[in-house]
Amino acid sequence: MEKYICIHGHFYQPPRENPWLETIEVQDSAYPYRDWNERITAECYNPNTASRIMADDRKIIDIINNYAHMSFNFGPTLLSWMEAYAPEVYKRVLEADRESQKYFNGHGSAIAQVYNHVIMPLANAADKRTQIVWGKADFVHRFGREPEAMWLAETAVDNETLELLAGAGMKYAILAPHQAKRFRKIDGPKEEWTETPDASIDPKRPYLCKFASGREIALFFYDGPLSHDLSFGDMLKSGEKFVERLMAAFRQDDETPQLVSIATDGETYGHHARYGDMALAYCLHTISTRNLACVTNYGEYLSKFPPEFEVEIVENTSWSCVHGVERWRSDCGCNSGRQGWNQQWRAPLREALDWLRDSITPIYEKEVRAFTDDPWELRNKYIDVILDRTPENVDRFFSEALTHEISGEEKTKLLLLLEMQRHALLMYTSCGWFFDEVSGIETVQVMLYAARVMQLAKEAANMDLEATFVERLKKIPSNIPELGTAARAFELYVRPSVVDFYRVAAHYAISSLFDGALAQHDFYSYSASNESIEKMEAGKWRMVIGRAVMRSRIIQYEIEIGFGFVHLGDHNVIGGVRMFEGEEKFEAMKAQMKEAFTRLNVADVVQALDTNFGTHSYTIWHLFRDETRKVFLKITEEALKNMEMTFRQIYDNNYPIMHAMKDAMMPLPLAFTTAVQYTVNQDLKRILEDAEAIDTNKLTRLYEEAMRWNIPLDREGLGYAASKRVDRLMESLELTPMNEDVIGELQSSLETMKLLGIDLNIWKAQNILFRMWRMYLPPIKKKAVRHAAARDWVGKFYRIAEDLQVRLE
Repeated sequence: MEKYICIHGHFYQPPRENPWLETIEVQDSAYPYRDWNERITAECYNPNTASRIMADDRKIIDIINNYAHMSFNFGPTLLSWMEAYAPEVYKRVLEADRESQKYFNGHGSAIAQVYNHVIMPLANAADKRTQIVWGKADFVHRFGREPEAMWLAETAVDNETLELLAGAGMKYAILAPHQAKRFRKIDGPKEEWTETPDASIDPKRPYLCKFASGREIALFFYDGPLSHDLSFGDMLKSGEKFVERLMAAFRQDDETPQLVSIATDGETYGHHARYGDMALAYCLHTISTRNLACVTNYGEYLSKFPPEFEVEIVENTSWSCVHGVERWRSDCGCNSGRQGWNQQWRAPLREALDWLRDSITPIYEKEVRAFTDDPWELRNKYIDVILDRTPENVDRFFSEALTHEISGEEKTKLLLLLEMQRHALLMYTSCGWFFDEVSGIETVQVMLYAARVMQLAKEAANMDLEATFVERLKKIPSNIPELGTAARAFELYVRPSVVDFYRVAAHYAISSLFDGALAQHDFYSYSASNESIEKMEAGKWRMVIGRAVMRSRIIQYEIEIGFGFVHLGDHNVIGGVRMFEGEEKFEAMKAQMKEAFTRLNVADVVQALDTNFGTHSYTIWHLFRDETRKVFLKITEEALKNMEMTFRQIYDNNYPIMHAMKDAMMPLPLAFTTAVQYTVNQDLKRILEDAEAIDTNKLTRLYEEAMRWNIPLDREGLGYAASKRVDRLMESLELTPMNEDVIGELQSSLETMKLLGIDLNIWKAQNILFRMWRMYLPPIKKKAVRHAAARDWVGKFYRIAEDLQVRLE
């Protein structure tokens, strides 16, 4: 078979972590999910690990891990999030690479990526090297093997970048067809180049790119029109259509080996195109089972068919900007299409960040040369710490990388300097320039990294760069008249996020007002050791006074602080923190605070706080976003209970009159319909969430009640709760497959949800059923010939499969 197909998915999300907390704070725009990484994982990354292949009757006939049958890359910053917050998905992605090596003659489908998605032609040489070194090291750490290739962000390329990739051991790279300049036969006449204007390079074979240094790297150019139609057309509406389009791309009269390859954002398969993962699964399955072509990856194809042609590239080009790489440094006209807006902010923003990077370079080199001869090689090796921040690993890193032993203070200083460099790289993440407005969340994110760089420079070397940086931001225009410039966006969206040890301590103290203070409490990238804490309550008032050791797990530095906070009821929290200056001063502060509190006079409390904490005073608004939400829910908890009680009384006490009004065809007062809606929805949700067996009769009655009064149901919330119940039951059945109670409960739940029209997310339940089918069904079916109990079990299992829309053949 001389026809080969390779489908590449570039799976990536920009780093969204708060640079101080090293975690993503809640993002309401991702509702009903906590943040966008979580949402896109649910819509795309997870479904592709177990994608359904459907029969004509829409029943599932197989489930496959798409990643094992395609070429793919995951951004390192996304994988680090996934490892922590979606470990099962992370595990299946790594497993897919190991599985793919069996299919593709030892060539894994995963390739590496430049570390944090910078536009490589716009980076300086040192940053390019670090991006490649970090990207490669991250890949080896996760996948346990050397990468054969590295994805370039936006396929943005220049010759220096390709030569550095070749020097790092990369065998090939993937580019867009319009990035080829000209080609010629490797063993042909050296002067006979064929120009390739208008993306006219033949993408069905690999090419060799050579450099004066003697290094070389193979290049694959994906099929441009096919990839464009997949991303922006309707190719994923049907798996069969997907297959037809791929097969039509082959030259029918050509007997030589041909590779049809496409490359798109991986999020196309499920996030951008709903059920796109299933179209991909069907396509891969159909092409293989019908022997239409050989599904491969780039590494395997390259080993079978080495390049016969060499190529030169068009430098400073990318796949998503027709102007080259101008989208990331000028108002080139490429944008998301917001009418009347321009991107004149792009160039001065990059210039401001370049100024910041170049301002910290001399101090970094000067300070680090006291410990090593090569500061930039130390930065390259720092990926070992980023991947494992345990104190033992950090100590090992410094003992191996430095010329002599260092003190604890020197270790902290070096960590500050290296973190300064890490955030200086992160502030060039490409998404910061991709969209329309300087105050957009992606651009604010790169300014957050810049703010962290400036803070670290001040802590490590007493460099105050912020005033000059903000002056530069004042010259950067915003499209929003109310903002005016990027400086206002910095003031509104960046400065409030800046964190220091005092604010971390305030967060810990305020949280302890509403929760118990643990002896050791880890939160985000910090930890707190409780040394002393005392609480007082008087009516709605409560106070906490204590001291704790606050530690940064990133720079491995700690301080001891004292704190005092008072909750005056509702959301009114006031207090402060200060450095611990000894037991005597701490006890004096405690005595003064307690005396003021016992008088229950706000003025006395405020005065005591001012006296003891001065400018380091904080309120509930200084809590980090997730904790703010948690505290407000606690504050409103009692009020919500009272409201529910009131709604329930209205519902119960006025039920007869509501019926009479309905019989008289009179509309119910809003107070009545609100009470019914709230009460019925709460009762339905509680039944579905109940750990005990579901009361189907009560569930049905409540559903009929909702229909009677024509009230809207929280179908999303009910569907979520019902889906979790089904998942729990399937998990129980997998552990105890012969448990009649679980089988009966599962059947009853599925039949009731179907009857009531509650939409279920049965993705996880289907996966479990498939595992059980392969593990338990063959031996039990053998027993079913002789044993009635086994025959009964098989019948029930098939009925459950029917309800879960799975065909067991």
